[in-house]
Amino acid sequence: MSASDYRAPKEWRGRFFEDFDVGDVFKSRLGRTVTQSDNINFTLLTLNTNQMHFNTPYTEGTRFGKPLVNSAFTLALITGMTVPDTSENATANLSWTDIKLPKPVFEGDTLWAESEITDLRESKSSPNVGIVSMRCRGINQRREVVIEFKRTFMVYKRDASEVSNMYPGTDTDWTV
Repeated sequence: MSASDYRAPKEWRGRFFEDFDVGDVFKSRLGRTVTQSDNINFTLLTLNTNQMHFNTPYTEGTRFGKPLVNSAFTLALITGMTVPDTSENATANLSWTDIKLPKPVFEGDTLWAESEITDLRESKSSPNVGIVSMRCRGINQRREVVIEFKRTFMVYKRDASEVSNMYPGTDTDWTV
């Protein structure tokens, strides 16, 4: 590969169905540290009343000894971290399956996401999209896998009218 093969595009529009190959692996560029506020707010927003997520004195008496991060937050975070690489141009999520939580996530842990494309197919009902399946995992700063799952979504093809450039532009000259 030449140096120009590693050059970032001048305009990033996300990946389209045609940009994927089975076996592609994407690793999140950024890690994300989970805070106490993330955990408590997500837990309360979703009406989860399990004290493992928000009652420190209670959790001190459990086998974990401290609050666990809400596993639905972990799923949402890792899914979100895969979006820049895989589904900025998605039109619908179709499924999340085989969700596994091999290690707990605690407040203060930093997570990264990794995805691998496992299947591609044309949509039978919508000619302007394709269907992408992938497996994803979240990895913490200790190199432990904290979540694994499969996800399938519909993603637009490059020529779909729904993904035309929406930037409005302007006729005004620069003033600086």
